Amino acid sequence: AGTMQQKGAIRIIEWEDLDKRKFYSLGVFMTLTTRATVYPASVIRTRLQVQRGTALYSGTIDAFCKILRAEGVQGLYRGFMVNTFTLVSGQAYITTYELVRKYVSHYSPSNTVKSVVAGGAASLVAQTITVPIDVVSQQLMMQGQGEHLTRFKVKPKMVLATTKHRPTFGQTWDITLQIFAADGFRGFYRGYVASLLTYIPNSALWWPFYHFYTEQLSLLAPSQCPHLILQALAGPMAAATASTITNPMDVVRARVQVEGRSSVIKTFRQLLVEEGAWGMTKGLSARIISSLPTSVLIVVGYETLKRLSLRADLIESRHW
Repeated sequence: AGTMQQKGAIRIIEWEDLDKRKFYSLGVFMTLTTRATVYPASVIRTRLQVQRGTALYSGTIDAFCKILRAEGVQGLYRGFMVNTFTLVSGQAYITTYELVRKYVSHYSPSNTVKSVVAGGAASLVAQTITVPIDVVSQQLMMQGQGEHLTRFKVKPKMVLATTKHRPTFGQTWDITLQIFAADGFRGFYRGYVASLLTYIPNSALWWPFYHFYTEQLSLLAPSQCPHLILQALAGPMAAATASTITNPMDVVRARVQVEGRSSVIKTFRQLLVEEGAWGMTKGLSARIISSLPTSVLIVVGYETLKRLSLRADLIESRHW
């Protein structure tokens, strides 16, 4: 009975338990902090995935050192300002996840079913908002050492603007206009299908793995071990598992978006022909490196956020 009690000890805070105003205001702050921390890994991952073979960088550490040397810290944060607009999609993701979870619970008591369906649905909503922002920010990430690999280049006059803020949005606006001129509105949804094929499975896999690892760890850990520590370990384990399974699609997605391709299948085939099965693991270590701290921050942040946002009448009745 002790094990059963311990196994059921990790209570999942559901949507109706939350004070929504606290939940959203704290959520924006936490999302922004997380993004700023892991953004350099996204820049490195994009450049590694788009390069041919090892033309520019031999790996994650090499890319980090070369970008820092040639372009400074600024190089690691290329496209960051426009990327902060994805805050909206972060909030949309959380809301969709919690609401769909609540809806599915009417039809299935299984936590795995709720996690898979809600994770997939949340990702669909979030990607619809994120893809246009990603398309622009990925073009900006490729400026500097990677610019010969991309179709669009920032005009030099923009970089020489005198104020500090103009270059950021000057470059963003410049790239946005170039994408629109070349491809029209559809250009901003380039790689949308590839994104859905990467992120829906990634999200649908992450949540059930997360709950699975949390439960397994709670059985192994001593009963007085704080739940947050178990959740902080389960998050990165789930992220590494989901990233490894979905990485081939992520490489294809990066190439479709940066090189302006239209066919997911053709890009996939070409990647296999040119770089073999090994090409499918490109950027995987950078992706896992960026997903580990992201997951720890997201899990600790998200679970803490939910605890801080608990309705006043429930605070006393819950144990952590």
